Amino acid sequence: MLNSVALNFMVLLSAMGAAVVESKVEYDYYKYHPMPEITNWMAQLVKEHPDVVSILNYGQTYENRNISLLKIGLNTGEKKKAVWMDCGIHAREWIAPAFCQYFVAQILQTYKIDPKMEEMMKNIDFYVTPVLNMDGYIHSWKNSSTRLWRKNMSPGPSGCDCYGTDLNRNFDANWGSIGVSYNCCSSIFCGHKAVSEPETQAVTDFVGRQKDDFLCFLTIHSYGQLLLLPYGHPNFTASNYDELMKVGLAAAQEIWKAHGKNYTVGTSPNVLYPNSGSSRDWARLQGIPFSYTFELRDNGTFGFELPEDQIQPTCEEAYRGALYIITYVHDKTFNGAVATAAATLWTMLLATGVTSSITLM
Repeated sequence: MLNSVALNFMVLLSAMGAAVVESKVEYDYYKYHPMPEITNWMAQLVKEHPDVVSILNYGQTYENRNISLLKIGLNTGEKKKAVWMDCGIHAREWIAPAFCQYFVAQILQTYKIDPKMEEMMKNIDFYVTPVLNMDGYIHSWKNSSTRLWRKNMSPGPSGCDCYGTDLNRNFDANWGSIGVSYNCCSSIFCGHKAVSEPETQAVTDFVGRQKDDFLCFLTIHSYGQLLLLPYGHPNFTASNYDELMKVGLAAAQEIWKAHGKNYTVGTSPNVLYPNSGSSRDWARLQGIPFSYTFELRDNGTFGFELPEDQIQPTCEEAYRGALYIITYVHDKTFNGAVATAAATLWTMLLATGVTSSITLM
C-alpha cells in the first residue's frame, strides 16, 4: 500500500517541471500580473479546457467588479465534494495570486498524466479565486505609494475620511473581539459589523450554501512562512486540532523538501498573533473540517515585495504543501481507513530533516 502511495506521489511531483515548461509558453507564471492580465488568463483557460474549467461569478466588489472563481473538475454527472482556495484577500500580498495561478496550471496539466490527480478531479471540484480583493489589488498596482495597500476600497463609516476594511478581520468568527482595530484608518479595521463588506458576503454566501460539500478551505497569504490552523482567538480550540496539526506538519515537511524552507505550523496565537474575523476560522466554524492559512515567503527580508525571481521556488514548495493537504482530505473521504493509514505512514516517512517551532495549546 505504501509503495503504491509513494509511486503515485512521486509521479505527480515529477510531472510538475514539465507542466510548468509547457504552460510558460503562453503565460509567464513566474512574474506578477495586473488584474486585466489575470482576468484574460482565466478566460483563456476556459477556452483551452472547456471540459474541466468554468468561470463562476459569485459576487461584486464595492467598485462593482465581478468576483470570479475558476471551477475545475471532471464532470461525472453526480454531486461532488469540493476544495476551496482563495488568494489575494490582502491587496499587497502579490505572491498569493501568483500561487493561485501556478496551482491551477499544475492541476490542469497533471491530471492528464497522473492517475491520482485524475481520480481527485473526478471526485472533487476545485474552486479557486485568484484575486478575492480585486479593488484593493488594482489599487496596489497604481504606483509606489499604493503598493502596500492591504484593505478593500469601501468607504469608511460616517465621519471617517479613510476608506477600506481588512477583509480578513470581517468574517463572522469571533468578530471584533481580538487582534483588530475599530479605527477606520487602521490597516486592520474590522468594519462596522461582521460581514459588512461585499467581498466577505460573497464568500460567506457561496461557501455557506454548500458548506457540507467542502472538504477543505485553503486561504493563501504572505508573508512569514507559516501554516496556520483555527482558531485565531486563544480561548477557542478546534475539535480536530490534533489532526489539523498532524496534517499541517506533514505538509510543512513536504514544503521543506522542495527548497529547504521551514514553515512553522500552529494556531495564530501560538506562532504569530491572536486575531478574530478570519476566513479560516469562519470556514472551520461552518463545519468544514480542514481549514488552513498559508503564509508564503519570506521571513521579512523583502516582506510583501517578494522579488519575481522567488515566485517559482515559492510556488513549487507551497504546491507540495497544498497538494499534501488536498490528497489527505480526498483519501480520507473516498478511501476511508486505508487511506488514513497510508497518510500516517507518509507522515512517518517524511518526518526527517525538518524542524518547526510549534507550541501546543
